[in-house]
This record gives sequence, structure tokens and C-alpha cells, in this order.
Amino acid sequence: MEGLDMSVSDGSQRVDALLNSLDDVLPPPSVRAKLRLAAGLTQQEVAEAVGVKRLAVARWELGQAHPRRPHRENYMHLLKGLAERFPEAARPDEDMPTPASESRGSG
Repeated sequence: MEGLDMSVSDGSQRVDALLNSLDDVLPPPSVRAKLRLAAGLTQQEVAEAVGVKRLAVARWELGQAHPRRPHRENYMHLLKGLAERFPEAARPDEDMPTPASESRGSG
């Protein structure tokens, strides 16, 4: 019976790890910009809050670069807070692929 408990526990840990990894997915670049604009923030203000240069934020919003740790965590925290306050801006454009749709294979 102990072996069964271990496999259930291991499975739960793997599920938790998977769920946590989903929390670490950035919204599409266009949504990042929409969230910032909905809040009336400039790229410079976001850059100062996150701890990077304005050019980095511009490149993140264009999809030309991706934030790295520890700036990624700060940026994610900001985007999540903005998404809660401005849910309409958090929705991807209809024609824009989402991370889930991009990763799905044809079968």
C-alpha cells in the first residue's frame, strides 16, 4: 500500500509542477502592450518598475526578446496585476495564436 501512496504523491507533485509552469507563461506580445496601455503606463515606467531599460520592454512587447530572471518574475507579477484590473485588455486578439494553440500538433 505504501508504494501506491508514493505514486499518488509523486503524481500530485508532477501535476503541481505542471500547473506552476503554466503560471509562468507570458501573454502574447500584443497583450503585454495592451495591458500597459490600458493602465496608462509608458514603457519607461514599466522598465523602471521591472528594473530594465525601456528598449527591453519595447522588445518584449514586439516579441523580439523575452525577459529573463529575475526581471521575468517582476514583469509577470506586473502583467498579472494589470490583467486583474483590466481583463478586457488581457484577452488576445481573435486572430493572434495563443501559446496553447501554437504548441498543439496536428495529431
